[in-house]
Amino acid sequence: MSSSPPANAPSLDNYWMPFTANRQFKATPRLLAEANGMYYTTTDGREVLDGCAGLWCVNAGHGRPAIIEAVSRQLQVMDYAPSFQMGHPIAFDFAEQLAAMAPGGPAAGLDRIFFANSGSEAVDSALKIALAYQHAIGQGTRTRLIGRERGYHGSGFGGISVGGLVNNRRAFPLLPGADHMRHTHDLEKNAFSKGLPEHGAELADDLEGLVALHGAETIAAVIVEPVAGGGGVLLPPKGYLERLSEICTRHGILLIFDEVITGFGRLGSAFAVDYFGVVPDIVTTAKGLTNGCFPMGAIFASRKVHDALMQGPEEQIELFHGYTYSGHPAGCAAGIATIEIHRQEGLLTRGSELADQWQDALHSLAESPHIIDIRTIGMMAAIELAPRPDAPGARGYELFVDCFEHGLMTRMTGDIIALSPPLIISPDQIDRIVTTISDALKHIT
Repeated sequence: MSSSPPANAPSLDNYWMPFTANRQFKATPRLLAEANGMYYTTTDGREVLDGCAGLWCVNAGHGRPAIIEAVSRQLQVMDYAPSFQMGHPIAFDFAEQLAAMAPGGPAAGLDRIFFANSGSEAVDSALKIALAYQHAIGQGTRTRLIGRERGYHGSGFGGISVGGLVNNRRAFPLLPGADHMRHTHDLEKNAFSKGLPEHGAELADDLEGLVALHGAETIAAVIVEPVAGGGGVLLPPKGYLERLSEICTRHGILLIFDEVITGFGRLGSAFAVDYFGVVPDIVTTAKGLTNGCFPMGAIFASRKVHDALMQGPEEQIELFHGYTYSGHPAGCAAGIATIEIHRQEGLLTRGSELADQWQDALHSLAESPHIIDIRTIGMMAAIELAPRPDAPGARGYELFVDCFEHGLMTRMTGDIIALSPPLIISPDQIDRIVTTISDALKHIT
């Protein structure tokens, strides 16, 4: 039961859809026409509960009037202004407000904000800033970038080079010298963990091995998602991030946290930096930054990193990098309105209030057919299914489709179903998510 396009709908032929099996989708399309609060409405009028905040981004729920009005007002006053050798007040206002809520608080010093247009661009910007920093402090031999298996850092060439999702990498040339640590998912030891897994902190020592292999003097930065979202909600074992941070500090390697997913309340704190108490040198954000209402990303750089580049003649450009739409006025307006909603409704910490119910509800599915693991942290969850021997990913796709047909939108990564609902979700809606998945598990073969 797919959404039927209206009689006057455009052809589906021309739009080449991203990260989609286009032929499969266009044969049985799932078309969304409206969104409000916790729900989408399909083109044939069915209501669908949003179990993944759009694409991890609509943390405050859909159709927020304050954001809509802020963007509309800004477009009426000034639709666009360049940020190259020019400026406009709202970008500085937004940066100041972000700095006031920066990861780790004032002591962390992550209050120098660079604007991009997406998570992918935020990552590529952070990687370039890291390389520029090492050059600025006289460590120009540090050009190697380290990521992690099963990590997702967007679809730019920098992001796929440090990323560890094979299908994103195999068809494209990669940055030279990039290397990877192992991922943190140990199904044998840590299945059905509630919160952080007990085993695996020693996996951070992979970085020591890469230092021994390549030499610390060649490594500029390490980038990890505190919780790996796109790869299937892979949790860091207890002590892992602390250990990784210590190794980076000891060897003069910058640590970058990719918080495109975990930023802005997803774990029940403003950022994963605050949740784990581990402070990196750079943090990338996007998605929840504007509640998904405008394409935008923001990089939080430490003063140490920023100030190292503020050298030389004052008329000299310090960082030859940026985008036409960096600090777009409408995006800044959306972001400021989003921050105000977070403040008024306590959304940055609401996940901590719901986390226990969320965890218990999801783990109640543990004995259901086909499930081999359930992982929860904050308001994120993954349900991992046993793959069919002859068709990996098929079972996950069937569950994804069945849930959609019965009024629930989820996110599928192979045989992993990921969940990350808007932070305005009610306890009854949590129960509905679990009931719908439970019923769907009985339907699939």
